Amino acid sequence: MERRDKTNYYLDLAEIVSQRCTCLRRHYGAVIVKNDEVISTGYVGAPRGRKNCSDIGVCIREKLQIPRGERYELCRSVHAEANAIISASRDKMLESSLYLTGKEAKTGEYIKNAVCCSMCKRLVINAGIKYVFVRDDKDHYRKITVSDWINEDESLEGVFGY
Repeated sequence: MERRDKTNYYLDLAEIVSQRCTCLRRHYGAVIVKNDEVISTGYVGAPRGRKNCSDIGVCIREKLQIPRGERYELCRSVHAEANAIISASRDKMLESSLYLTGKEAKTGEYIKNAVCCSMCKRLVINAGIKYVFVRDDKDHYRKITVSDWINEDESLEGVFGY
């Protein structure tokens, strides 16, 4: 029997975590790992105690036809990356890796060219996370060096979306 490589193993965990999502558009799961130990997990959902989009049956961003990567202040949810970061202490996240998997809620297809939004990029940078691994399909992924987000700061150019 062939063993699953570690990167895909952690991305598989992120995919399982994403099954708890309450977003009507996209299901993301995140896992933070350091020294082969899972530090924290997170998925997309409304803040504790608030109703989720899946409970109220409407996504305001979808209703307003807001493009992917824009106007997140209107979203009811906290992103998977943010929830994982909130649940971990910074000293444990320093030099860690974040594994991110996203699927379209309606089709179950992997999200094309998935990446952290600009708000989550800022959180990942400040958390001290070193790498982000993003799943493209069941066996393929991209490895992003977080310092590239510092050196190639799209916010200076006013870039929207991702």
